[in-house]
Amino acid sequence: MSPLDALVRRAVVRISAPGGGYEAPSDRFWGSGFFIAPTWVLTCAHVVACGGGGVWSSPDAVGVSWPGGRATGTVELARPVPGPPGAGRTTWPAPDLALVHVPEATDVECVWLSDRPAFEGARVVLHGWSLETGTRGYRPAAGQVTGRDGPLLLLRGERPVAGTSGGPLVDAVRGEVIGVCKARDASDPTAGIAVPVTALHALRDVAGGASVTDTVLAAHDRHHLARHRALGPDPSWTDAQAELRRERPGGLEPAARTHLLGRLAALTPPATPGEVAALVDAARRRTLQGRYREGLEEPVPHTWREGVGLLYGRDGPRELMGVVLYAAEVTALVRARGHVADTGPLCELRAWIRQTAEPLIDIREEIRDIIDIRREVREILGGREPAATGPGARARAAVRVLIRPSGYGDRHPWEIKLVFDGDGRGGHTGVTAFDGDDTGVRRAGLREALHGPLAAALNQCDVGGQLAAVEFVVPRDLFDEPFDTWQLAPRGTAEGGTNPHGLPLGQRRVVAVRDLLRTTVGPTQEWRRRWRGTSSGPLAAIPLRAGLAEHGHDGPRGEGWPAAYDRLSNAEPPSVPVFCGPAGSGDGAAAMDAALAAGHPVVIWRSRASGHTDCAEFHRQAEEFVGQVRTAEQLHGPLRSLRIRTGDPEQPDPKAAWGRSVALLYDPPDQPAEDTATVHEPYPAPGTTW
Repeated sequence: MSPLDALVRRAVVRISAPGGGYEAPSDRFWGSGFFIAPTWVLTCAHVVACGGGGVWSSPDAVGVSWPGGRATGTVELARPVPGPPGAGRTTWPAPDLALVHVPEATDVECVWLSDRPAFEGARVVLHGWSLETGTRGYRPAAGQVTGRDGPLLLLRGERPVAGTSGGPLVDAVRGEVIGVCKARDASDPTAGIAVPVTALHALRDVAGGASVTDTVLAAHDRHHLARHRALGPDPSWTDAQAELRRERPGGLEPAARTHLLGRLAALTPPATPGEVAALVDAARRRTLQGRYREGLEEPVPHTWREGVGLLYGRDGPRELMGVVLYAAEVTALVRARGHVADTGPLCELRAWIRQTAEPLIDIREEIRDIIDIRREVREILGGREPAATGPGARARAAVRVLIRPSGYGDRHPWEIKLVFDGDGRGGHTGVTAFDGDDTGVRRAGLREALHGPLAAALNQCDVGGQLAAVEFVVPRDLFDEPFDTWQLAPRGTAEGGTNPHGLPLGQRRVVAVRDLLRTTVGPTQEWRRRWRGTSSGPLAAIPLRAGLAEHGHDGPRGEGWPAAYDRLSNAEPPSVPVFCGPAGSGDGAAAMDAALAAGHPVVIWRSRASGHTDCAEFHRQAEEFVGQVRTAEQLHGPLRSLRIRTGDPEQPDPKAAWGRSVALLYDPPDQPAEDTATVHEPYPAPGTTW
């Protein structure tokens, strides 16, 4: 038995009803699982469900047995989320994972979890327990990853046997767990299905899941660092991985990786995946490795460790440079937050960075600038932490929600894209697809359909306190949709706090409307000239429809389209049309069309005002509001404040009442082109250098 196989076997557990241990002649065997950190077992949700509905709601409802130990555990997280006790399930869609807490299992062997996705062709060994032959036994099976079926891995090789569900799928070349056995193919005795271990992060979406998964993964990395440092007679996972790599030296060696991940695990976790992705972008750009491309072949990075996983495995010298640069940027970002608990771990991380960067002549000076000069700046400021710089000082990208005109069945196809402007440390300019639905949904179902994908996109783009802007590129008949009021999650959290995604979009971040029709034609000279005017200012408000301030909506019909177009065409370039009613239908839509034809890139209106008589007050207040702002870009902050002050129906701010349901058209003429960058190959094919 190889050192790696011995390590896996000590970590694999047998899951059963409480009391069904290794030695007991019990037929209450449910399946397999494995320790991923002291006191924590990962398995399939359908395995623990063999105990019935009470497993989900009762403590100590799961029996866990491992070499030298037996205890009971509690299902802390599971997805799919089970129904009420006794309801049962007939299907177990991906991820089909569960985390079981076993408090007594403190001195156990734990597997090494991959921080990278599995690739097709990987040679693997599936480990688990089975009763299929009538005798309880440990039955590993060799095979290969042959592809993917949506979120699942397809396997082929030795026949997976019943009972190994929940067991680890070990990459025999990389020496790490890349999946969890889910099932065998009933129609093909040589085929099986596994859940990628990176799907563990799907448990973050369960109530309280983010805190638990962060805790477990940090404990995993601390455990392996302690095992490597122990220098005992038994080999550690780091030793086994080093043996596998003995003939392929270079790059990020297993010992260096173990030390790095153990130190990163002691830091305050990232606030959003966007923070990690921004630092990965910066490191890849510096080492010419291409930008991180979520949704194509790489998982969403929720932890600092996953950022490391996105930077190694391609080319020895460049991968180590990228990892060290990334670690230095993590150090700078975390230190800028000023959490006292991070002081000690940051000192250890800096020591690792200095030691590892010593032979990297090309980046030693840059590393010193990142981890030392910012400290000097802090000392000059009298001990006060400066704001985060580099990738942490701005959102990684903006989010574009493109909704197309309704087609068959009155359904609107939609897309969500990430808009990179090239000014961030990622250095990329372009528009990259994130999610979409070509079938579409009806108008009334847009918010429900989009709230999940939109929240995921924002998490990819928010960096620290810098929040991504959202632009809704829509047909003109959707201009009055209350996009700024959309809430992407319940307001409260399970812990009693406020979920940031539960706040209305427009009260937390920049939200604006753009004209879909304009994206189909090239920018006109009028459009560009007026954009230059509103960008330099000073701004001045003009009526979108003439006469409303004096006569209101019940007065004379006023100017027709030609007169409105003539007046709006002759307005000064920094002018901002304002309107006290909806702009997606009726006279407001006709006036908006005239303004767009005249090249106006910025318009303010009340999207949901009806039956009102305060037209004169609105125009007076809007004129004052616009006049206090110098440029178009500077409108966003005051507009967000206005939305906050008018957002409480129970205690509205009377001074801000005029601004209820205010919408903003913010439509620059020159936008980044669609992304045409070549998708890079993130990991080597089997048999090549790691």
